[in-house]
Amino acid sequence: MKSIKIGLLGRIIIAIALGILFGNFLPEVLVRIFVTFNGIFSEFLGFIIPLIILGLVTPAIADIGSQAGRMLLVTTLVAYFATLISGFLSYFTGATLFPNMITPGASIDQISQAHDAVPFFTVSIPASMNVMTALVMSFTLGIGLAYLNKQTLKNAFNDFKDIIVKTIQAVILPLLPVYIFGIFLNMTHSGQVMGVLTVFIKIIGVIFALHIFLLVMQYVIASLFAHVNPFKALLRMLPAYFTALGTQSSAATIPVTLRQTIKNGVSEDIAGFVIPLCATIHLSGSTLKIVACALALMMMQGMPYDFPMFAGFICMLGVTMVAAPGVPGGAIMACLGILQSMLGFGESEQALMIALYIAMDSFGTACNVTGDGAIALIINKFYGKKKTSAPSNNSKLIVF
Repeated sequence: MKSIKIGLLGRIIIAIALGILFGNFLPEVLVRIFVTFNGIFSEFLGFIIPLIILGLVTPAIADIGSQAGRMLLVTTLVAYFATLISGFLSYFTGATLFPNMITPGASIDQISQAHDAVPFFTVSIPASMNVMTALVMSFTLGIGLAYLNKQTLKNAFNDFKDIIVKTIQAVILPLLPVYIFGIFLNMTHSGQVMGVLTVFIKIIGVIFALHIFLLVMQYVIASLFAHVNPFKALLRMLPAYFTALGTQSSAATIPVTLRQTIKNGVSEDIAGFVIPLCATIHLSGSTLKIVACALALMMMQGMPYDFPMFAGFICMLGVTMVAAPGVPGGAIMACLGILQSMLGFGESEQALMIALYIAMDSFGTACNVTGDGAIALIINKFYGKKKTSAPSNNSKLIVF
């Protein structure tokens, strides 16, 4: 018989359920075992976050910048602007609705330390650099590499990126369910878990509604440029939306997104350029989720926040998300650094952010790839007419 493979989302759901179940009757000495593990794992996360930023952001900026052409610049700016819109839409919606849905309570860190559930021992793993240093270094090196003709350093950073991605896939993601199990075990042990779960359910509902509204808005804006029916264009992209729901990967959905984008009247050459590029740089759905979840957790814990704080966070998030690797949960891993440095999130808040994000990973990915079709419509308006008269032989390879 074939073995049953449980995905990351399934393992996290199981971890949350088991944490709630066992937290009701496990003795404190066993709870402390997982508190000890969480302490060590959070130290490792603090160590690896700057390296994740350096290893992912640097080659991402270098690869984008090394591609010459005005269409690349325009596509990148449109994708970044779309990401900013989604972030600010999420912030203003959350700032309006969440105060009536969330009751501030004890901080997550206080919950984690309840009932004297302290680790048996701690291990200090200092980071090699702080988060802002890693970000500035990544931007500097990435822009510099983009304008160098030599490939030696660029190849070294690509190898470093492979190491970081492998670390995420082989170490961090497999251990995340255990880490989240420890968080919920502790919260149940302290009697605070139901309040957190109630917030989870409310936030997921709001974010799903925002995703639908965002997609409609993107296609309405695209229709102003492309002069198409926005609702018909959006309906044609539904196969890409549902494919992304199943694959949880923008890259794996590219063939379907290409096919449906071409059906919307975008030239094959433009679609073949914009769709693969936007699969990397356009993450409106993911940005919307992260901003809403971060705002909700800050409100729940009574942490101070204001618009200037989130405006800077959203602008930085739009750049950092470009580095998201093609693995489930990669986007949230890439932005842990700015959650820590700009919003003041500790390891417990970061763990809950990861759980919230992965719980909605499919819907965020579906929103991202469906929005790619709207961007392609805009780019096609300015550059498509030059390409439609004589499709190239290579373009036939992407027609299904």
